[in-house]
Amino acid sequence: MTSLAKILIIDDNPKLMEDALPMYGYEVKSATDGLMGLKFLDEDSSFDVVLLDVVMPNLDGWETLKAIRKNEKFSQIPVIMLTSISDANKQISGLKFGADDYIVKPFVLPNLLARIEALLRRSTWNKETKQTTALPFVSGGEISPLTQREKEILELVAKGETNSQIAEKLFVREVTVKTHLNSIFRKLKVANRVQAVLLAQQTELI
Repeated sequence: MTSLAKILIIDDNPKLMEDALPMYGYEVKSATDGLMGLKFLDEDSSFDVVLLDVVMPNLDGWETLKAIRKNEKFSQIPVIMLTSISDANKQISGLKFGADDYIVKPFVLPNLLARIEALLRRSTWNKETKQTTALPFVSGGEISPLTQREKEILELVAKGETNSQIAEKLFVREVTVKTHLNSIFRKLKVANRVQAVLLAQQTELI
């Protein structure tokens, strides 16, 4: 089966992403420090996006990002920084170095997946050799339209909000949110909230 995209994880503790991303159609390869990550990029230009941790041995994320942007061979590849630093000034510095997006650890999986999907949609890197592929969990057939309330809930899910947080923001009971989510899953023919977010983003429902 063709993967949605090929992702290079540069992180000294990549297990969560290594285990989760292939379940949602991504091909992944991991490097445990910046030096190894740069070597993999030099050897293989087919990666679609890099997930780059900030704190790593040998070569940290900042220096790795600088090296990526200075190398003409892969300088345009999209990079999402993974950091436990929530300081806005640090994040701005990273964006100045050339990061395309930021996600603060610990993160929820739907948030990471949504950011990867959004970045891949915007990116022109490797587009000439890539074709859009179907999501691996979609069996085909038309999906039913969502109500405005269901779209609102799905947008909040895409931001990583829990059921209780959604209920509080929309001034409804948590059981009402669960009922709407079950309706969303049924209409989109998916099994869980992550699949619902991915499908909705690819089909521009949200």
